[in-house]
Amino acid sequence: MKHVLRTTLLAAGLSALACLPARAQAPEPIKFGKIDSKDFDKAAFAGDSAANAVILCDYGRSRFDMGSQGGFVLVFDRVIRIKILKKAGYEWGDGAVMLYHKGADTEKLSNLRGFTYNLGANGEITKDKLETSAVFTEQVTGTLTRRKFTMPNVREGSVVEYAYTVTSDFLFNLQDWTFQHQVPTRWSEYRASIPEYFHYKQLWQGYEPLAVQERTDGSTQFVVRGSGGSVGGNWTTSHQGTSSQAVVAQVVNHRWATQNVPALREEPFMTTARDYVTQINFELEGVKWPNEAYRNVSGTWEKMQMELLNADEFGGQLNRGGFLKAQLSALTAQNPLAADRAAAVHALVRDNVKANGQTSLFSDAGIRKAWDQHQGNAADVNLLLIAALREAGLRAYPVILSTREHGRVDTNFPLLTRFNYVVAAVQLNDSTQVLADATEPFAPFGMLPAACLSSQSQGRLIQDAAHGSWVELNSPFRHVSYRSAQLTLDERGNLSGKLRDEQGGYRALQQRADLRQQGEKKYVENLLKQQQGWKIDKFAFQNTTTLTKPLMLDLDLRVPSEAEQPLGTIYLSLLQTLNEATNPFRLADRRFPVDFGARREETSMVTLALPAGYTVEEMPKNAVIDLPNGGGRFLFSVTPVGNSLQIMSRMTLNRSMYLADEYASLREFYERMLAKQAEKIVLKRKS
Repeated sequence: MKHVLRTTLLAAGLSALACLPARAQAPEPIKFGKIDSKDFDKAAFAGDSAANAVILCDYGRSRFDMGSQGGFVLVFDRVIRIKILKKAGYEWGDGAVMLYHKGADTEKLSNLRGFTYNLGANGEITKDKLETSAVFTEQVTGTLTRRKFTMPNVREGSVVEYAYTVTSDFLFNLQDWTFQHQVPTRWSEYRASIPEYFHYKQLWQGYEPLAVQERTDGSTQFVVRGSGGSVGGNWTTSHQGTSSQAVVAQVVNHRWATQNVPALREEPFMTTARDYVTQINFELEGVKWPNEAYRNVSGTWEKMQMELLNADEFGGQLNRGGFLKAQLSALTAQNPLAADRAAAVHALVRDNVKANGQTSLFSDAGIRKAWDQHQGNAADVNLLLIAALREAGLRAYPVILSTREHGRVDTNFPLLTRFNYVVAAVQLNDSTQVLADATEPFAPFGMLPAACLSSQSQGRLIQDAAHGSWVELNSPFRHVSYRSAQLTLDERGNLSGKLRDEQGGYRALQQRADLRQQGEKKYVENLLKQQQGWKIDKFAFQNTTTLTKPLMLDLDLRVPSEAEQPLGTIYLSLLQTLNEATNPFRLADRRFPVDFGARREETSMVTLALPAGYTVEEMPKNAVIDLPNGGGRFLFSVTPVGNSLQIMSRMTLNRSMYLADEYASLREFYERMLAKQAEKIVLKRKS
């Protein structure tokens, strides 16, 4: 966690410091209000025609200054200019600034200004000013406020520009910088001038190269003024009367810039774009004042664990399950085996407390109130689960993690802000540990929500303040789809018969949730919308609430012929007709891993009775397609049996994640599989 270290602690004894600018760097890449007529030339944006907007320049600078209380403050200035290309890009005419606050102290936004520039009918450039009435505030969390504003008169072809300054007493909060966004960025530059007293870790991520990476050494002169009396401090130990002293500090000037950075867009089976965006983050690691020892202020896992366990809304809830003693005593008596008991406790919590959809690491209402009200946020539910497991005599511990949408955790840096979720770890015996979550009403014991699964991240198991360990966020459950059918083909190419859909694992979890939300009739209607031409005469569900078994749907089915068929000839792409599948991997190249979350298995087994008087003239050849390194396999076969065909298609992915350099093979695997499923069976009437 970035430590909340106040300036007054770092600069104790300094009543006032005045600083001179550090050594000059390269010219600034943008000047607010200095619009360029080329920004209205449509030809200049021909290469960005697929984008809704283009960031022309984004420039930020962080520096240290002196606050009114005589201590250091961080000052961050930003100027950004954006070209709006399409109506869908109007949202880029909205701006937002995040401000941190703790207690009575808060970061301050100042000098917010902006213009929207448009090209008039006669070629003149007009501008509309950002008014204070277009700025408003919203509370994001207990420590974060967002100042939002909307630029005026934004339309296609507009250029919007705004600038602002943020002043912060929180020296841990050196401004992070993002070089890449969801639209192309022509130029992005960030500068930071850091005095020798402060040491920050730099946390880089992303794939885009830097066009500029400079580090120059400079110096800044500070004037230390004493107001009299004894002033124990950093450069002087005491003052008699008013005095001042000039101190020269070394400053490191950083400059980073990127050029022509492409938009970062969401791709199928991607955790979150935030995991791959090119950016730099900072963590205050330590401070070193003259004539004083270096002080390490960076976090450790032990400090973070202690902070969590001492927090009433986290650790304070873990041993408060006594109010469930009566119910848990009965479950314990009925389930002497640890695995059965843990599953029964999980069902008790899951079925009695509904998650309200709010993801959190900390309890909101407290576990007792969540139980009484039968609802709470995710932490309320899962901290209650841990407390109940403990009350039932089981060893249970919290595991904190980051959901897929929130982004991966770097195990090298103990930053609490990187975590947003908590689940339970149950130690059933010396060798068996199960991760459990009670927020999903249709998830059996041991199944984490799909949002928690990522092969690129781990969870932190907290036994006590001094003992923690990393656990893999893998799941024994898979995405399983099994479709079997007994169909009859008539001489016009129409199909009829019975079909059974079986969904297991994470597929069943999603389908049960859809079924509860939609109801049986609407669920089947939506299925028909996905399958062109299907007619269903009767349907029946099985195992809708038996979570340990597959969800089953039995259909009496009719499917019309694919098209007008030549007399005496039938063409049939049976599996394509039954599945309507497409390749999710459309892009030729991909720079990010494919993270399915869990392994996948899809099977179709069809027995097809042929019309009397017809024989098979052509049928697809049997095939086996393998992914490299045992990553997966596709099996396909068509087998004549009497006057029928038995068709089998089975795809198995043996891993939940495939690296970027495996993407081409995975994409080709899907293409070949779908092509094979689309191959036609040709039947001819006997002469």
